[in-house]
Amino acid sequence: MLRVERGYGQATRPEDYLAAFRRFITENVDQIPALIVVTQRPRDLTRAQLRALRLQLDEAGFSEAHRRTAWRETTNQDIAASVVGYIRHVALGQPLLAHSQRVQTAMQTILASRPWTEPQRQWLERIGKQLEQEVVVDREAIDSGQFKAMGGYQRLNRIFQGQLDDILHDLAEAMWQAAA
Repeated sequence: MLRVERGYGQATRPEDYLAAFRRFITENVDQIPALIVVTQRPRDLTRAQLRALRLQLDEAGFSEAHRRTAWRETTNQDIAASVVGYIRHVALGQPLLAHSQRVQTAMQTILASRPWTEPQRQWLERIGKQLEQEVVVDREAIDSGQFKAMGGYQRLNRIFQGQLDDILHDLAEAMWQAAA
C-alpha cells in the first residue's frame, strides 16, 4: 500500500468539498423551499422538510458524514453541528456551534422565561433531550415515540395550558437566534 486518501465526492480535498457545499447552498437558497425556511424562518422547519432537505443534500453529494469530516480536516475542530447549523453558517455567517450546545442554550432561555410548574419543567427537559437527538421537535414528534406513549400532543398541550405550540415555537426560535 502506498497511501490512504479520503474522497469527498467530486472534490479531492476537504477545502474543495466545503467550497462546493457553500456554492450549492448559495446557488439554491432561493430554489429549495426547505433552504428558504432554514435561512429565513428556522423555527418553522418541520421534520418532513428536514428529511427532504437531507435527501436533496445527499443526492447532491453532501452527506452528513462528509460534511463533518471535511470541516474537521479543514479547521481541526470536531463540531457535531446539525445540517441546519452548517447551512446557516454558510448562508448567514452564523458561528458553527455543536447542536447540543444550541439546545442547552435554548433550554436555559426557555426555562428562565417564566415560572414553570414542576410537571411543565419535567416535560420541557424531556423535550430538550429529544431535541438533542433530533433537529426538530414539532407536533409530529410529540405525537410519536415516547411522547405518544405518555399521552402525545393533547396531553402535553393540556399540561402547558394550551400553549404547547407557542412554547415549541419559542424553543426553536431560541435555538436559532444568532449567537454572539
